[in-house]
Amino acid sequence: MAAHHLLLLLLAVLLPAAATADSDAVQDYCVPDALLPSYPCRSPASLTAGDFAFAGVRAAGNFSPATGFAGVSVTAAQFPALHTLGMSFARADLSAGGGVNPPHYQPAPPRRRSSSPAASTRGSAMVHFQMNVGDKPATVYGSFNSENPGIVRIPATVFGSGIKDGVLERAFGLSPEELRRLEMTFGPPRTKLSEVEN
Repeated sequence: MAAHHLLLLLLAVLLPAAATADSDAVQDYCVPDALLPSYPCRSPASLTAGDFAFAGVRAAGNFSPATGFAGVSVTAAQFPALHTLGMSFARADLSAGGGVNPPHYQPAPPRRRSSSPAASTRGSAMVHFQMNVGDKPATVYGSFNSENPGIVRIPATVFGSGIKDGVLERAFGLSPEELRRLEMTFGPPRTKLSEVEN
């Protein structure tokens, strides 16, 4: 009887993980004719070395003046040769003396990050951040075992969500003025009434 319970427990734990993972590749590569996955693969005879090279992470992206962070995502949408490989990449640059990638998580499966001199692995949906405490800019390269791992930025999700002010004020110990400042920083862009009417 105990063996049946153990089997049921294992199934309950393992099946959801298997159901949410990217499917295994059925071919070595597929460079699509278009960016939608339903488009057919290009003929291998028409591919060139350039189809398998991507220079979009050679340089930092545009730094946010508020956070000192610049991020570049590399998914199949930017680099079609990744299509069907079940992977994507990212480059994160943090300015010297406090550049920060705000708290966030990727809802897709785990990934590996490397920066000089250390590497780390994060699990699925684990809230994390990066902050440069050094006196030189820092660069982090990340690899994901999903074609589109997604990203959920916690500040924008919380303070741009439309949750009632009273709930946020009480949950985070904020005054109404502090909450307004956070909503202005992280919330969706405000539209002027005159723009809506036109």
